[in-house]
Amino acid sequence: MFVITQKNVTFNISLEKPHELSSLNETHALQIEPKIKKKFTNLEKLEVKLGKARAAIKEAATFGNQTDDSDYVPSGPMYWNAKAFHRSYLEMEKELKVFVYEEGEQPIFHNGPCKSIYAMEGNFIYQMETSKFRTRDPEKAHVFFLPISVTSIVHFIYDRNSRGHWDPMRQTVMDYINLVSGKYPYWNRSLGADHFMLACHDWGPELSKSVPELFKNSIRALCNANTSEGFKPSKDVSFPEILLPGGTMNGLLGGPSPSRRSILAFFAGGLHGPIRPILLEHWENKDDDIQVHKYLPKGVSYYGMLRNSKFCLCPSGYEVASPRMVEALYTGCVPVLLKDHYVPPFSDVLNWKSFSVEVPVDRIPDLKKILSGISTRQYIRLQRRGKQVRRHFEVNMFAKRYDVFHMILHSVWLRRLNMRLHGLEYL
Repeated sequence: MFVITQKNVTFNISLEKPHELSSLNETHALQIEPKIKKKFTNLEKLEVKLGKARAAIKEAATFGNQTDDSDYVPSGPMYWNAKAFHRSYLEMEKELKVFVYEEGEQPIFHNGPCKSIYAMEGNFIYQMETSKFRTRDPEKAHVFFLPISVTSIVHFIYDRNSRGHWDPMRQTVMDYINLVSGKYPYWNRSLGADHFMLACHDWGPELSKSVPELFKNSIRALCNANTSEGFKPSKDVSFPEILLPGGTMNGLLGGPSPSRRSILAFFAGGLHGPIRPILLEHWENKDDDIQVHKYLPKGVSYYGMLRNSKFCLCPSGYEVASPRMVEALYTGCVPVLLKDHYVPPFSDVLNWKSFSVEVPVDRIPDLKKILSGISTRQYIRLQRRGKQVRRHFEVNMFAKRYDVFHMILHSVWLRRLNMRLHGLEYL
Protein backbone atom coordinates (compact mmCIF):
# COMPACT_ATOMS: atom_id res chain seq x y z
CA MET A 1 0.00 0.00 0.00
CA PHE A 2 1.37 3.41 -1.02
CA VAL A 3 0.00 6.62 0.47
CA ILE A 4 0.68 9.38 -2.03
CA THR A 5 0.01 13.09 -1.59
CA GLN A 6 -0.26 15.48 -4.54
CA LYS A 7 -1.79 18.98 -4.32
CA ASN A 8 -3.46 18.14 -1.02
CA VAL A 9 -5.14 15.08 -2.48
CA THR A 10 -4.25 11.69 -1.02
CA PHE A 11 -4.52 8.48 -3.05
CA ASN A 12 -4.36 5.05 -1.43
CA ILE A 13 -3.20 2.73 -4.16
CA SER A 14 -3.41 -1.02 -3.64
CA LEU A 15 -3.83 -4.31 -5.46
CA GLU A 16 -4.65 -6.34 -2.35
CA LYS A 17 -7.69 -7.80 -4.15
CA PRO A 18 -6.97 -9.35 -7.54
CA HIS A 19 -10.14 -8.03 -9.14
CA GLU A 20 -9.07 -4.45 -8.43
CA LEU A 21 -7.44 -4.58 -11.85
CA SER A 22 -10.89 -3.71 -13.18
CA SER A 23 -11.20 -0.57 -11.07
CA LEU A 24 -8.00 1.30 -11.93
CA ASN A 25 -8.96 4.92 -11.53
CA GLU A 26 -8.15 7.44 -14.21
CA THR A 27 -8.10 10.12 -11.51
CA HIS A 28 -4.56 8.93 -10.77
CA ALA A 29 -3.52 10.68 -13.98
CA LEU A 30 -1.59 13.93 -13.85
CA GLN A 31 -3.88 16.93 -13.40
CA ILE A 32 -2.80 19.84 -15.62
CA GLU A 33 -4.19 23.34 -15.08
CA PRO A 34 -5.02 24.58 -18.61
CA LYS A 35 -3.94 28.21 -18.26
CA ILE A 36 -0.52 27.60 -16.75
CA LYS A 37 2.33 27.21 -19.22
CA LYS A 38 4.91 24.81 -17.94
CA LYS A 39 7.74 22.73 -19.29
CA PHE A 40 7.02 19.22 -18.15
CA THR A 41 9.71 16.83 -17.02
CA ASN A 42 10.19 13.41 -18.64
CA LEU A 43 8.71 11.84 -15.52
CA GLU A 44 5.60 14.01 -15.75
CA LYS A 45 5.17 13.06 -19.41
CA LEU A 46 5.47 9.38 -18.48
CA GLU A 47 2.82 9.84 -15.80
CA VAL A 48 0.43 11.43 -18.31
CA LYS A 49 0.76 8.38 -20.59
CA LEU A 50 0.23 6.04 -17.65
CA GLY A 51 -2.91 8.00 -16.78
CA LYS A 52 -4.22 7.45 -20.30
CA ALA A 53 -3.45 3.75 -20.01
CA ARG A 54 -5.40 3.55 -16.74
CA ALA A 55 -8.37 5.27 -18.38
CA ALA A 56 -8.26 2.89 -21.36
CA ILE A 57 -8.19 -0.14 -19.03
CA LYS A 58 -11.15 1.13 -17.04
CA GLU A 59 -13.11 1.78 -20.22
CA ALA A 60 -12.34 -1.71 -21.53
CA ALA A 61 -13.39 -3.28 -18.22
CA THR A 62 -16.75 -1.53 -18.52
CA PHE A 63 -17.48 -1.48 -22.25
CA GLY A 64 -15.09 -4.02 -23.79
CA ASN A 65 -12.18 -3.64 -26.22
CA GLN A 66 -12.40 -2.08 -29.64
CA THR A 67 -9.39 -3.96 -31.00
CA ASP A 68 -8.58 -6.63 -33.55
CA ASP A 69 -6.08 -8.86 -31.76
CA SER A 70 -5.80 -11.97 -33.90
CA ASP A 71 -3.14 -13.63 -31.72
CA TYR A 72 -5.08 -14.25 -28.53
CA VAL A 73 -8.10 -12.70 -26.84
CA PRO A 74 -8.42 -13.62 -23.14
CA SER A 75 -11.88 -14.82 -22.15
CA GLY A 76 -13.58 -17.03 -19.62
CA PRO A 77 -13.75 -17.45 -15.84
CA MET A 78 -9.98 -18.10 -15.62
CA TYR A 79 -9.58 -14.31 -15.57
CA TRP A 80 -10.90 -11.95 -12.93
CA ASN A 81 -11.69 -9.50 -15.71
CA ALA A 82 -10.65 -10.72 -19.15
CA LYS A 83 -11.45 -7.43 -20.90
CA ALA A 84 -9.41 -5.37 -18.44
CA PHE A 85 -6.49 -7.83 -18.68
CA HIS A 86 -6.55 -7.75 -22.47
CA ARG A 87 -6.52 -3.97 -22.62
CA SER A 88 -3.84 -3.75 -19.93
CA TYR A 89 -1.67 -6.20 -21.86
CA LEU A 90 -2.06 -4.22 -25.09
CA GLU A 91 -1.25 -0.98 -23.27
CA MET A 92 1.86 -2.64 -21.85
CA GLU A 93 2.98 -3.65 -25.34
CA LYS A 94 2.46 -0.10 -26.54
CA GLU A 95 3.96 1.86 -23.65
CA LEU A 96 6.18 -0.07 -21.23
CA LYS A 97 9.89 0.69 -21.23
CA VAL A 98 12.35 -0.98 -18.86
CA PHE A 99 15.85 0.25 -18.09
CA VAL A 100 18.25 -2.57 -17.21
CA TYR A 101 21.23 -1.50 -15.14
CA GLU A 102 24.41 -2.56 -16.94
CA GLU A 103 26.56 -2.49 -13.81
CA GLY A 104 27.68 -5.79 -12.32
CA GLU A 105 29.41 -8.74 -13.92
CA GLN A 106 28.58 -12.40 -14.38
CA PRO A 107 28.12 -14.81 -12.72
CA ILE A 108 26.40 -12.85 -9.91
CA PHE A 109 24.68 -10.33 -12.21
CA HIS A 110 23.22 -10.58 -15.71
CA ASN A 111 23.26 -14.36 -15.34
CA GLY A 112 21.44 -17.24 -13.71
CA PRO A 113 20.54 -20.93 -13.99
CA CYS A 114 18.57 -22.31 -16.90
CA LYS A 115 18.06 -26.00 -16.03
CA SER A 116 17.22 -26.13 -12.31
CA ILE A 117 14.05 -25.38 -10.35
CA TYR A 118 15.39 -21.81 -10.23
CA ALA A 119 15.74 -21.62 -14.01
CA MET A 120 13.34 -18.70 -14.36
CA GLU A 121 15.92 -16.31 -12.91
CA GLY A 122 18.34 -16.85 -15.79
CA ASN A 123 15.57 -17.12 -18.34
CA PHE A 124 14.00 -13.80 -17.36
CA ILE A 125 17.33 -11.97 -17.13
CA TYR A 126 18.29 -13.18 -20.61
CA GLN A 127 14.89 -12.31 -22.11
CA MET A 128 14.82 -8.89 -20.43
CA GLU A 129 18.23 -7.89 -21.68
CA THR A 130 17.29 -8.69 -25.28
CA SER A 131 13.63 -7.63 -25.11
CA LYS A 132 11.90 -4.96 -27.17
CA PHE A 133 10.69 -3.54 -23.83
CA ARG A 134 14.24 -2.58 -22.89
CA THR A 135 15.31 1.03 -23.31
CA ARG A 136 18.88 2.30 -23.17
CA ASP A 137 17.62 5.73 -22.11
CA PRO A 138 16.71 5.76 -18.39
CA GLU A 139 14.74 8.98 -18.88
CA LYS A 140 12.22 7.00 -20.94
CA ALA A 141 11.90 4.14 -18.46
CA HIS A 142 8.80 3.38 -16.42
CA VAL A 143 10.63 0.80 -14.32
CA PHE A 144 14.24 -0.14 -13.60
CA PHE A 145 15.42 -3.74 -13.46
CA LEU A 146 18.11 -4.84 -11.01
CA PRO A 147 19.71 -7.87 -12.76
CA ILE A 148 20.73 -9.66 -9.56
CA SER A 149 20.71 -13.47 -9.55
CA VAL A 150 20.02 -14.62 -5.99
CA THR A 151 20.64 -18.21 -7.07
CA SER A 152 24.11 -17.27 -8.30
CA ILE A 153 24.82 -15.33 -5.10
CA VAL A 154 23.95 -18.42 -3.05
CA HIS A 155 25.99 -20.69 -5.31
CA PHE A 156 29.15 -18.58 -5.48
CA ILE A 157 29.17 -16.67 -2.20
CA TYR A 158 27.34 -18.76 0.40
CA ASP A 159 29.67 -20.59 2.77
CA ARG A 160 27.82 -23.04 5.00
CA ASN A 161 30.89 -23.40 7.22
CA SER A 162 31.09 -19.69 7.95
CA ARG A 163 29.49 -18.46 11.16
CA GLY A 164 28.20 -15.30 9.46
CA HIS A 165 27.28 -16.95 6.17
CA TRP A 166 24.48 -14.45 5.46
CA ASP A 167 26.72 -11.40 5.76
CA PRO A 168 28.70 -11.67 2.46
CA MET A 169 25.49 -12.32 0.50
CA ARG A 170 23.70 -9.38 2.08
CA GLN A 171 26.74 -7.18 1.50
CA THR A 172 26.72 -8.07 -2.19
CA VAL A 173 23.14 -6.82 -2.55
CA MET A 174 23.88 -3.69 -0.51
CA ASP A 175 26.96 -2.90 -2.58
CA TYR A 176 25.00 -3.20 -5.81
CA ILE A 177 22.20 -0.89 -4.67
CA ASN A 178 24.79 1.59 -3.41
CA LEU A 179 26.53 1.44 -6.77
CA VAL A 180 23.48 2.18 -8.92
CA SER A 181 22.02 4.72 -6.49
CA GLY A 182 25.33 6.59 -6.44
CA LYS A 183 25.74 6.59 -10.20
CA TYR A 184 22.13 7.35 -11.20
CA PRO A 185 19.41 9.57 -9.63
CA TYR A 186 16.52 7.15 -10.17
CA TRP A 187 16.73 4.95 -7.06
CA ASN A 188 16.87 7.93 -4.73
CA ARG A 189 14.14 9.76 -6.68
CA SER A 190 11.57 7.09 -5.81
CA LEU A 191 13.24 5.38 -2.85
CA GLY A 192 13.33 2.29 -5.07
CA ALA A 193 9.58 2.18 -5.72
CA ASP A 194 9.88 2.01 -9.52
CA HIS A 195 12.66 -0.61 -9.36
CA PHE A 196 12.20 -4.35 -9.44
CA MET A 197 14.22 -7.43 -8.68
CA LEU A 198 13.44 -11.04 -9.56
CA ALA A 199 14.34 -14.13 -7.56
CA CYS A 200 13.22 -17.73 -7.74
CA HIS A 201 15.55 -19.01 -5.02
CA ASP A 202 13.99 -19.62 -1.60
CA TRP A 203 16.32 -17.03 -0.10
CA GLY A 204 15.17 -14.24 -2.41
CA PRO A 205 12.85 -12.69 0.21
CA GLU A 206 15.55 -12.81 2.88
CA LEU A 207 18.25 -11.24 0.72
CA SER A 208 15.85 -8.48 -0.33
CA LYS A 209 15.91 -7.38 3.31
CA SER A 210 19.56 -6.41 2.86
CA VAL A 211 18.38 -2.94 1.81
CA PRO A 212 15.28 -1.68 3.69
CA GLU A 213 13.92 0.25 0.68
CA LEU A 214 14.32 -2.82 -1.55
CA PHE A 215 12.19 -4.86 0.85
CA LYS A 216 9.61 -2.19 1.68
CA ASN A 217 9.26 -0.16 -1.51
CA SER A 218 10.56 -2.02 -4.56
CA ILE A 219 8.62 -4.48 -6.66
CA ARG A 220 9.92 -7.93 -5.72
CA ALA A 221 9.10 -10.63 -8.27
CA LEU A 222 9.36 -13.86 -6.27
CA CYS A 223 8.65 -17.56 -6.72
CA ASN A 224 8.56 -17.80 -2.93
CA ALA A 225 5.46 -15.62 -2.58
CA ASN A 226 4.93 -16.27 1.11
CA THR A 227 2.80 -13.68 2.92
CA SER A 228 4.10 -14.88 6.28
CA GLU A 229 7.59 -13.79 5.14
CA GLY A 230 6.59 -10.30 4.05
CA PHE A 231 5.26 -10.86 0.52
CA LYS A 232 2.77 -8.07 -0.24
CA PRO A 233 0.41 -8.70 -3.18
CA SER A 234 -0.19 -4.96 -3.51
CA LYS A 235 3.40 -4.30 -4.64
CA ASP A 236 5.16 -7.65 -5.09
CA VAL A 237 4.80 -10.14 -7.95
CA SER A 238 4.27 -13.90 -7.65
CA PHE A 239 5.65 -15.88 -10.57
CA PRO A 240 5.99 -19.65 -11.06
CA GLU A 241 8.87 -21.94 -10.29
CA ILE A 242 9.41 -24.01 -13.44
CA LEU A 243 11.65 -27.05 -13.79
CA LEU A 244 13.01 -27.54 -17.31
CA PRO A 245 15.14 -30.73 -17.16
CA GLY A 246 16.60 -30.17 -20.62
CA GLY A 247 16.44 -26.39 -20.55
CA THR A 248 13.35 -26.31 -22.81
CA MET A 249 9.71 -27.46 -22.75
CA ASN A 250 10.43 -30.22 -25.27
CA GLY A 251 8.53 -33.36 -24.29
CA LEU A 252 6.83 -31.73 -21.30
CA LEU A 253 3.55 -30.55 -22.83
CA GLY A 254 0.39 -32.56 -23.33
CA GLY A 255 -1.38 -35.56 -21.90
CA PRO A 256 -4.35 -37.91 -22.43
CA SER A 257 -7.99 -36.98 -22.15
CA PRO A 258 -9.74 -37.14 -18.74
CA SER A 259 -11.36 -40.49 -19.56
CA ARG A 260 -7.92 -42.12 -19.95
CA ARG A 261 -6.57 -40.94 -16.60
CA SER A 262 -6.89 -43.87 -14.18
CA ILE A 263 -5.31 -42.35 -11.04
CA LEU A 264 -7.38 -39.97 -8.93
CA ALA A 265 -4.45 -38.05 -7.38
CA PHE A 266 -0.65 -38.25 -7.42
CA PHE A 267 2.35 -36.90 -5.51
CA ALA A 268 5.98 -37.91 -5.27
CA GLY A 269 8.60 -35.89 -3.47
CA GLY A 270 11.03 -35.53 -0.61
CA LEU A 271 9.93 -35.35 2.99
CA HIS A 272 10.60 -31.80 4.15
CA GLY A 273 8.60 -28.89 5.48
CA PRO A 274 5.54 -29.16 7.75
CA ILE A 275 2.89 -30.17 5.17
CA ARG A 276 4.39 -33.14 3.33
CA PRO A 277 4.79 -35.30 6.48
CA ILE A 278 1.04 -34.92 7.05
CA LEU A 279 0.32 -35.91 3.46
CA LEU A 280 2.55 -38.97 3.61
CA GLU A 281 1.28 -40.01 7.03
CA HIS A 282 -2.29 -40.17 5.79
CA TRP A 283 -1.85 -41.37 2.21
CA GLU A 284 1.51 -43.02 1.49
CA ASN A 285 0.75 -46.59 0.33
CA LYS A 286 -2.73 -46.33 1.83
CA ASP A 287 -4.98 -46.13 -1.23
CA ASP A 288 -4.59 -47.03 -4.91
CA ASP A 289 -6.63 -43.97 -5.94
CA ILE A 290 -4.41 -41.54 -4.02
CA GLN A 291 -0.88 -42.34 -5.20
CA VAL A 292 1.47 -40.66 -2.70
CA HIS A 293 5.15 -41.60 -2.68
CA LYS A 294 8.30 -40.37 -1.01
CA TYR A 295 10.24 -42.23 -3.69
CA LEU A 296 8.75 -43.57 -6.90
CA PRO A 297 9.11 -47.32 -7.44
CA LYS A 298 11.94 -48.28 -9.74
CA GLY A 299 11.00 -48.02 -13.40
CA VAL A 300 7.99 -45.76 -12.81
CA SER A 301 8.02 -42.53 -14.83
CA TYR A 302 7.30 -39.34 -12.91
CA TYR A 303 5.88 -37.57 -15.95
CA GLY A 304 4.00 -40.72 -16.88
CA MET A 305 2.29 -40.61 -13.47
CA LEU A 306 1.40 -36.95 -13.99
CA ARG A 307 -0.20 -37.76 -17.33
CA ASN A 308 -2.17 -40.70 -15.91
CA SER A 309 -3.55 -38.67 -12.98
CA LYS A 310 -6.64 -36.51 -12.83
CA PHE A 311 -5.37 -34.38 -9.95
CA CYS A 312 -1.76 -33.54 -9.07
CA LEU A 313 -1.05 -32.72 -5.44
CA CYS A 314 1.13 -29.63 -4.92
CA PRO A 315 2.15 -29.39 -1.25
CA SER A 316 4.65 -26.86 0.06
CA GLY A 317 8.09 -27.94 1.18
CA TYR A 318 10.01 -25.72 3.55
CA GLU A 319 8.96 -22.86 1.27
CA VAL A 320 5.73 -22.32 -0.62
CA ALA A 321 7.28 -22.33 -4.11
CA SER A 322 7.10 -25.56 -6.09
CA PRO A 323 7.39 -26.52 -9.78
CA ARG A 324 4.55 -29.02 -9.39
CA MET A 325 1.76 -26.59 -10.25
CA VAL A 326 3.29 -25.86 -13.65
CA GLU A 327 4.14 -29.54 -14.21
CA ALA A 328 0.45 -30.28 -13.65
CA LEU A 329 -0.70 -27.61 -16.09
CA TYR A 330 1.84 -28.76 -18.70
CA THR A 331 0.56 -32.36 -18.57
CA GLY A 332 -3.18 -31.62 -18.35
CA CYS A 333 -3.44 -32.60 -14.69
CA VAL A 334 -5.55 -30.39 -12.39
CA PRO A 335 -3.34 -28.82 -9.67
CA VAL A 336 -4.39 -29.33 -6.03
CA LEU A 337 -2.82 -26.61 -3.88
CA LEU A 338 -1.88 -27.74 -0.37
CA LYS A 339 -0.30 -24.56 0.92
CA ASP A 340 -0.62 -21.88 3.58
CA HIS A 341 0.23 -18.18 3.15
CA TYR A 342 0.78 -18.60 -0.60
CA VAL A 343 -0.15 -16.14 -3.34
CA PRO A 344 -0.40 -18.16 -6.59
CA PRO A 345 1.37 -16.82 -9.70
CA PHE A 346 -0.30 -14.00 -11.62
CA SER A 347 -3.32 -14.08 -9.29
CA ASP A 348 -3.86 -10.37 -9.93
CA VAL A 349 -5.16 -11.54 -13.33
CA LEU A 350 -5.86 -15.28 -13.01
CA ASN A 351 -8.67 -16.79 -10.95
CA TRP A 352 -6.95 -19.96 -9.77
CA LYS A 353 -10.14 -21.37 -8.27
CA SER A 354 -11.50 -21.77 -11.80
CA PHE A 355 -8.79 -24.24 -12.91
CA SER A 356 -7.31 -25.70 -9.71
CA VAL A 357 -8.45 -27.05 -6.36
CA GLU A 358 -7.43 -25.54 -3.03
CA VAL A 359 -7.47 -27.89 -0.04
CA PRO A 360 -6.71 -26.53 3.45
CA VAL A 361 -3.92 -28.38 5.21
CA ASP A 362 -6.25 -29.52 7.99
CA ARG A 363 -8.43 -31.26 5.34
CA ILE A 364 -5.63 -33.47 3.99
CA PRO A 365 -7.20 -36.54 5.68
CA ASP A 366 -10.33 -35.83 3.57
CA LEU A 367 -8.49 -35.62 0.23
CA LYS A 368 -10.19 -38.60 -1.36
CA LYS A 369 -13.62 -37.47 -0.25
CA ILE A 370 -13.03 -33.93 -1.56
CA LEU A 371 -11.60 -34.96 -4.92
CA SER A 372 -14.10 -37.79 -5.48
CA GLY A 373 -16.86 -35.30 -4.77
CA ILE A 374 -15.93 -33.24 -7.83
CA SER A 375 -18.30 -34.25 -10.59
CA THR A 376 -17.05 -35.42 -13.97
CA ARG A 377 -18.57 -32.35 -15.56
CA GLN A 378 -16.81 -29.98 -13.16
CA TYR A 379 -13.52 -31.87 -13.50
CA ILE A 380 -13.62 -31.53 -17.29
CA ARG A 381 -14.21 -27.80 -16.85
CA LEU A 382 -11.20 -27.49 -14.52
CA GLN A 383 -8.98 -29.48 -16.86
CA ARG A 384 -10.06 -27.59 -19.98
CA ARG A 385 -9.50 -24.22 -18.31
CA GLY A 386 -6.05 -25.34 -17.15
CA LYS A 387 -5.13 -26.18 -20.74
CA GLN A 388 -6.32 -22.72 -21.81
CA VAL A 389 -4.21 -20.81 -19.27
CA ARG A 390 -1.16 -23.01 -19.85
CA ARG A 391 0.14 -20.50 -22.40
CA HIS A 392 0.79 -18.08 -19.52
CA PHE A 393 3.24 -20.56 -17.95
CA GLU A 394 5.12 -21.63 -21.06
CA VAL A 395 8.82 -20.83 -21.39
CA ASN A 396 9.99 -19.99 -24.89
CA MET A 397 13.54 -19.54 -26.14
CA PHE A 398 12.23 -16.53 -28.03
CA ALA A 399 9.48 -15.00 -25.93
CA LYS A 400 5.95 -15.19 -27.32
CA ARG A 401 3.02 -12.96 -26.46
CA TYR A 402 1.20 -13.91 -23.25
CA ASP A 403 3.87 -16.45 -22.23
CA VAL A 404 5.48 -16.57 -18.78
CA PHE A 405 8.05 -13.87 -19.55
CA HIS A 406 5.35 -11.46 -20.68
CA MET A 407 3.10 -12.37 -17.75
CA ILE A 408 5.88 -11.53 -15.27
CA LEU A 409 6.44 -8.25 -17.05
CA HIS A 410 2.70 -7.56 -17.10
CA SER A 411 2.51 -8.05 -13.33
CA VAL A 412 5.34 -5.50 -12.95
CA TRP A 413 3.46 -3.18 -15.32
CA LEU A 414 0.35 -3.40 -13.12
CA ARG A 415 2.32 -2.38 -10.04
CA ARG A 416 3.78 0.56 -11.92
CA LEU A 417 0.32 1.60 -13.04
CA ASN A 418 -0.76 1.65 -9.43
CA MET A 419 1.83 4.12 -8.21
CA ARG A 420 2.43 7.75 -9.04
CA LEU A 421 5.93 9.15 -8.70
CA HIS A 422 5.49 12.85 -9.49
CA GLY A 423 5.34 14.76 -6.23
CA LEU A 424 5.78 11.51 -4.31
CA GLU A 425 5.71 11.58 -0.53
CA TYR A 426 5.83 8.54 1.72
CA LEU A 427 3.81 9.20 4.85
